[in-house]
Amino acid sequence: MKNPWEEIGLDDYENHMKLDSVKQLQTLNSMMKAQFDEYPVTTAMVLGVAGGNGLEHVNPDKYQTIYGVDINEKYLEAVATRYADKVDDGVLKLLKVDLISEPEKLPQVELLIANLLIEYIGYDAFAKVVSAVNPRFVSCVIQINEDVCNWVSDSPYIHSFDRLDEVHHQMEENELVATMEKIGYLEKAKMKESLPNGKALVRVDFKNEALN
Repeated sequence: MKNPWEEIGLDDYENHMKLDSVKQLQTLNSMMKAQFDEYPVTTAMVLGVAGGNGLEHVNPDKYQTIYGVDINEKYLEAVATRYADKVDDGVLKLLKVDLISEPEKLPQVELLIANLLIEYIGYDAFAKVVSAVNPRFVSCVIQINEDVCNWVSDSPYIHSFDRLDEVHHQMEENELVATMEKIGYLEKAKMKESLPNGKALVRVDFKNEALN
């Protein structure tokens, strides 16, 4: 059976995420600008790139290579169209990879960005991905839910996400930090952005001090 993310239309996903009652697309966009700007790196990877939200903030004078990774080929096709200039310049490279079963296919980069991604592969699979990519810095955004029963905000598009229960993992900051410490990454910074409906996006950054 296909991964549920291979069956969710990009329009449904993005229209849901940008609703005033959800406001995740807009909030993530500004958070991603900060992620791209934060560290002295020239290569980065965005896991779960979806439609490419935030890629407009990639500075071509800073970055030599950005990888956009997703399991949904149609998402990647949309990114290639939307950011054709970055693809043509050779800065943006798109990869279709199943992160759970194919982490060895990922190239190595200095900065790994994983926003609203760990929820859908789990801590252990994410740790294997990080180990494969071997970045100096990891910047994650996770969703914190006060209402654990209704972790997808209500919207006209909600039934597009019905199968996500099959792969969703409830996120806990402390568990993420503990998982990352086991593979040599220590928490470097943390910030929180509140959302409607009692939810929040929490960005947690990590650094592997052994890779200075």
